[in-house]
Amino acid sequence: MQIWVDADACPGVIKDILFRAAERRQIRTTLVANQMLRTPPSKFIRAVQVPSGFDVADAHIVDQVAAGDLVVTADIPLAALVIERGALALNPRGELYTAATIRERLTMRNFMEELRSAGIETGGPSAFGQAERQAFANQLDRLLAKQSGGI
Repeated sequence: MQIWVDADACPGVIKDILFRAAERRQIRTTLVANQMLRTPPSKFIRAVQVPSGFDVADAHIVDQVAAGDLVVTADIPLAALVIERGALALNPRGELYTAATIRERLTMRNFMEELRSAGIETGGPSAFGQAERQAFANQLDRLLAKQSGGI
């Protein structure tokens, strides 16, 4: 298993959790963004800077991801693509996207996008706080334990 991070919009606290997990579990973790990223010195953690452009980071992740890898992203279309390739997709808020739930999430995302394009104010996601950070950390621990045969 390798961890891929759609890093442009990933909260810093989530990156910190991932950095600690990469070291503790010795799992290769790659952050992909269209800007320079700082990562701690580690043989397990690297950052890849891709050119600017719409979905360039997403396309890089989809091209590189393998079945069984984990992708951390809030981007629902990216999550759908990596699930199709046999990878796992985890939202920074701790929600594990699955083949069973991703179609509903895509439908809702598209519906909300239609409302916004019609000028209807839909609001944004709730604030990112301690509960979301803890949910992510717990789900990540479960996934990594399962991957290493701990569950």
